[in-house]
Amino acid sequence: MRRFKASVLILLCVLLTSLAAPAQKKKNGAAKPATPRIVVEPIDTDALKNLLTQQRQQPLLVNFWATFCDPCRDEFPDLVKIDKEYRPQSLEFVTVSLDDMADIKTSVPEFLHSMKATMPAYLLNASDPEPAINVVDPAWRGDLPATYLYNEKGEIVYKHIGRVKPEELRNAIEKLVKKGE
Repeated sequence: MRRFKASVLILLCVLLTSLAAPAQKKKNGAAKPATPRIVVEPIDTDALKNLLTQQRQQPLLVNFWATFCDPCRDEFPDLVKIDKEYRPQSLEFVTVSLDDMADIKTSVPEFLHSMKATMPAYLLNASDPEPAINVVDPAWRGDLPATYLYNEKGEIVYKHIGRVKPEELRNAIEKLVKKGE
């Protein structure tokens, strides 16, 4: 019986030690930094309209996407590269997810984190997405992905429904960025 108790005690010690393992320090003694969380903000139709139509100092690129959309997921690495390339040249870039609101703290930020996305991210908070879709473009039927480029006046100067062609998008951005220089 004593051996059994001693075995259980040793087993408990081993389990507790293994649970503490994730909190181990790096070789240099510093604690491992926490993984930064991507914050996805809800956006309703009125706020979306304001975001798209306001006058601004620089062009705005908006990508509408969802985690359940394979072409959206496929094009995202290209969009992250474009953001890193053109943000320093005065391009604002935001993403608007059309996932369910229940995904605002789970799959949407997890996907953005996996893509190393750093642009502001929103999730459409609307029980009926149709009015928001019409705010963006009355000709748009809500197909994903959808990419829109707005000039400083809030006017659409480029749009692409479906997986974006990076060079085509870069050409459209170049026209606006060079104008503003």
